[in-house]
Amino acid sequence: MQYFDAVGRRKKSVARVRLTPGTGKRLANKRTMKNYLSRETLEMLIEEPLKIVGLSEKVDITANVDGGGLSGQAGAIRLGISRALIKYDEKLRSALKKKGFLTRDSRMVERKKPGQPKARKKFQFSKR
Repeated sequence: MQYFDAVGRRKKSVARVRLTPGTGKRLANKRTMKNYLSRETLEMLIEEPLKIVGLSEKVDITANVDGGGLSGQAGAIRLGISRALIKYDEKLRSALKKKGFLTRDSRMVERKKPGQPKARKKFQFSKR
């Protein structure tokens, strides 16, 4: 069976995505996407690249996701799907690039600094 695989990353999440020609099944860690992600907005996020290229019901997606939270995992799956779609058909690249689905979101959580309660928050200053 022919398949196309790619890796997507977002925050601390890593998604290994496998795209196969099929009927539109979506699995994440051996569970349905609807069951795994639990939020409609995250499901829509994952479907965006497929709707743009018009392959929603023509490909099956299996994702193995690790690390981070649900939002980061959904972003990682979306990037993985976009990269796998390019391997599936190189002509889809311009449509995906125009929407920004091929750009890795590099924003990460800022580290906590010593002498502060959080990354940017300071302890209350008392003049006297």
